[in-house]
Amino acid sequence: MAISTIFTNLQLDDLIAIIITLVATFLIVRLISRFLKNTQTKWDLDVTMIQVSNEIVKYTIYLIAAAVILGILGINLTAIAVSLGVVSIVVGFAARDTLSNFIAGMFIFLDKSFRVGDIVEVSNQKGKVVKMGFRLTTILTYDKKIITIPNALFSTNPYINHTASDTRRVDLDINIPYTMNLEETSKSLEDMAAARDWVLKKPKPKVIVRELVDVGVKLTLCVWINDPWQVTEYRSALAKEAKKLLRDKDVKYE
Repeated sequence: MAISTIFTNLQLDDLIAIIITLVATFLIVRLISRFLKNTQTKWDLDVTMIQVSNEIVKYTIYLIAAAVILGILGINLTAIAVSLGVVSIVVGFAARDTLSNFIAGMFIFLDKSFRVGDIVEVSNQKGKVVKMGFRLTTILTYDKKIITIPNALFSTNPYINHTASDTRRVDLDINIPYTMNLEETSKSLEDMAAARDWVLKKPKPKVIVRELVDVGVKLTLCVWINDPWQVTEYRSALAKEAKKLLRDKDVKYE
């Protein structure tokens, strides 16, 4: 049946029914989305589950509405199904990326690889997950950029979930001259780090001797924190305190 013939034979009652169906569809989707959001806030439910549930409900309602409108237009759904079977190869080729993103999103949700609020890093992009869908994942970077990542990228590339563990280690590389006492300086650095209120007491801060070079000794100060989002700030704070401490000690040994 030609498209022009369908609209030529369209009655006023059918047109009104289509408009009502479209309006009702968008209203229902909006109401359900608001209901799920309020439910999550009220009962403190998992944000990831709410977002994925909203995606499932939304697309299910859209499919039902499309079927209803096609029925009003008098289009035979069986014939459409047959036609889709004939062009399935072409459609499948065109939609392979969408399908792969959808499947990857399902695995991410079922495997609980990461959730909304986690800090992930993939393909040199790092940020906090603010939205998860079946096709796309949206992250917020440290400098407040919004990046949308196809879910298939997580299945084809290694990625890091920085919040998979409750704690995170922060390493600061430090060079000291041979004129400084190694044991005393290491102990001072560890005590300085332990005095920070954001540094965990267990495991304790630790200085590791990495290498001996012409200009001195290469050390790494290792501390543990429970806020992966603050790694950059805490490393910077450690660097400032370490510089002050080493400057004072350098003056002492001159």
